[in-house]
Amino acid sequence: MTTETNKLTAYHFIYATFYILLVPGLVILISGDWLWIEGWIFAIWFLVLSLTTMIYLYRQDPGLLLERFKPPGSDNQKTWDKYFLYAIQILFWVWLVVMPLDAKRYAWSANFPSWLKVVGGIELLISLFFLYRSFTDNSFLSPLVRIQSEREHRVVSTGVYGFVRHPMYLGAIFLFIGTPLLLGSLYGVLIGVIFSLVLVARIFGEEKMLVEELPGYEDYQQKVKYRLIPFIW
Repeated sequence: MTTETNKLTAYHFIYATFYILLVPGLVILISGDWLWIEGWIFAIWFLVLSLTTMIYLYRQDPGLLLERFKPPGSDNQKTWDKYFLYAIQILFWVWLVVMPLDAKRYAWSANFPSWLKVVGGIELLISLFFLYRSFTDNSFLSPLVRIQSEREHRVVSTGVYGFVRHPMYLGAIFLFIGTPLLLGSLYGVLIGVIFSLVLVARIFGEEKMLVEELPGYEDYQQKVKYRLIPFIW
């Protein structure tokens, strides 16, 4: 077992277990309907992604797993990024709570047609692919905008990173739009759009840092021309 793996404590695993169970459990609990099919589809999706990613990282990339536990303000994270990360965390929990309130408990939104919910489910499958592959393809996938010099940070250009430069953000956008479509929450879609715009804004600052501080990133930009959407941007 590597030194990095030895740094993974019982606290990390308790925290991860609590978080993995809290997110889907909160959606079902707030909805007030333990037989809510769409809610359970999202719950199963979240559990599958979280557990498979955790198991993979623990076995294959414990350094990245440890990196994912870093809180805002750790190490050499860019100061401006702390505010982005706080905004992302707040938006995530608001999004998570509003959707079941809107779609199920209080039915603020009109019923979504079945085909739109199917579109949401398809978006979650696409999200699952990009999110999981982002973790397996990029050992430097930190939640913080920073150069990981202590981990010999380098440019990754293979796998999904040969498709777009920010595949994790692409997967996240499919998640934050697809989930409320599946659940039937218009307010969730609106929050998801705001969430997506915040991620897009973060890309500009992140790429500025990478061009200035990570050797080879400018060449990578020439190789993979699109940040998020092929042939568009």
